[in-house]
Formats: sequence, structure tokens, C-alpha cells
Amino acid sequence: NHQPPTTLTFEIEDTGIGIAAEEIELIFEAFTQTATSQNSQQGTGLGLPISRSFVQLMGGDITVKSTLNRGSIFRFEVPIETVTEAEITTPTPMQRVVGLAPNQPECRILVVEDNWENRYLLVKLLKTMGFQVEEAENGAEAIAIWENWEPHLIFMDMQMPVMDGYEATKRIKSHHKSQATTIIALTASAFEENRTQILAVGCDDFVRKPFPEDLLFSKIAEHLGVCYRYQKKTSPPTPPSDELPQILETVSLEKAISVMPKDWINQLHQASAECSYDLVFGLIEQIPAEHAPLIAHLKSLADNFIFDRLMELSAIKF
Repeated sequence: NHQPPTTLTFEIEDTGIGIAAEEIELIFEAFTQTATSQNSQQGTGLGLPISRSFVQLMGGDITVKSTLNRGSIFRFEVPIETVTEAEITTPTPMQRVVGLAPNQPECRILVVEDNWENRYLLVKLLKTMGFQVEEAENGAEAIAIWENWEPHLIFMDMQMPVMDGYEATKRIKSHHKSQATTIIALTASAFEENRTQILAVGCDDFVRKPFPEDLLFSKIAEHLGVCYRYQKKTSPPTPPSDELPQILETVSLEKAISVMPKDWINQLHQASAECSYDLVFGLIEQIPAEHAPLIAHLKSLADNFIFDRLMELSAIKF
């Protein structure tokens, strides 16, 4: 009863530095980097070869078009088979952490990571949950912040310029007051010898990148003893927007959202601009129950990550 196979296409475009024509064929070779990447001293030259291997295992391939100093377009296609709803097994969802439980003591966490994007996402996630957070981009900065701020926990990237996580951890742990600080290493390595080395320099635990947020929160709870608030169990998930009845027309939706305070609408706009599902969902939960159609429609947009539409709605002037 399977439907005929079809093709799923992904295309990722950037406006970055681009790739020279003579280097296009080289970027998919292991441990090969473009001249620009070598100058930036970032990466290992393995990301694209590994990505291509995964796509090829799924029956597809990756292609790239690039213009130097203008950007690149990476594209891949994989064959898929459609299935009926009856064939889908829905796993039991884990409870999602939405914040610290009431009456928790202050928890200070220092995030040490040289990659700006990784650091930004981790800091934002932790702050959203209610933790006090500071950040550093290398081991030297981490030591300075630790001395003055005395965090309860440090997430320490191990590979950084200026001073790496190994040296920073050794210096912190050599101090008598370090007993009040837990250090959890962030590492991209899967090798057992690296785990041994990480623990030998004084780290209390480690997490391999990339890591799911529930693992991060469980590590914090394990070492700091914090308790969390979890997303309330609700009725079955709202179906995708293209399967929903047209609950509200655009005009009535704009009118419906105007019943909420202006400050709430501004917060919804900001949360949508940040693509923060948790913040958006928390704001939707504040809508009075009598506005059920509005709640259902906004939840559908949030569940399908249609943040641009949420921004449009919350940008309307009333």
C-alpha cells in the first residue's frame, strides 16, 4: 500500500565568502579545507565529507554552486517513501523542561566556548530557563570570570585559542576555592582516551557535542541538585497547519489577537523574532481559555515553527 517513491530536496544558501572554482572539487575530500578556512583556523575539513557520506547512505548526493565573495548554495536530494498515518508509530514524548521550579536557589553558570554561534545558543537556552549566566570565549577569560563571579558550574569547551579548556580547568582546580565549582567539559571527541584526559585534568563530567538539551539539563540537575518545571501535558498535538480547518480568517485573527494587552503582543513579536518556541508557547498559555480558536491557531503556527507569520500578526498596530 506504499505510495510511489518521491524525492525530498534540501537547499541551503548563504551570503558568505564563497568558494573559489578551483577548490569546489576539493571541499568534499577528508581533511581538506579552502584557503579561507585555513586562514580562519576553524574546522578540521571533515564536516562536508561526513555530510556527503550520510546523504549518499540515504541514496542521494550533495552538490554545490558558489561565487567567490558572494556566497554558496548547497543542495541535496534523498528518495523517500510516503506512508499512511496508521503506519507511523508515535514514541512517548519526554517531558520538556520549561524553567526552574519555584524557590530554587540562584544558580550561576559560566559558558566557555570560542564558537560564537554555539556560545550564543547555549547562553540563551540557559537564561531562558532562569539560570544566571556569564560567558567567555577562551580559557583565560574563563579564569578571570571564575575568580570574580564564582559560578556554581562551568560548561568548558576543551579546544579553544589563547588558552584551551584543559589548561583553564587545571588552573581553576588547583585553587582551594574550586571545590564550589563543577566543571563539565564540552567535547566533540568520541574517543575514550580523550575522556580519560578530560577527567584527569580535573573536569567533573563531560558532554559530547552535539548534545540534546534534555541531557544538558539532566547534567545540571545531577551536579547542582536543581529541580525543573515541565511543560504541561496537553491534548494530542495540533495537526499541521495545512490540515487544520481555517479556524480564523486573517481579518478575524488580527481582531482576535488585539484582545491581548499591547505588552503581551510586543513580547510575542520579540519571541517570534528570536524563533523561541518555549517563549512563544509560554505566551500562548497566558491567553484566556474563552479565546480557544486564537489559542489553537497560534499553537499551530508555533508547533510548525512558522515564526514569520507570528511576527506579522504581532507587528500589527492596534
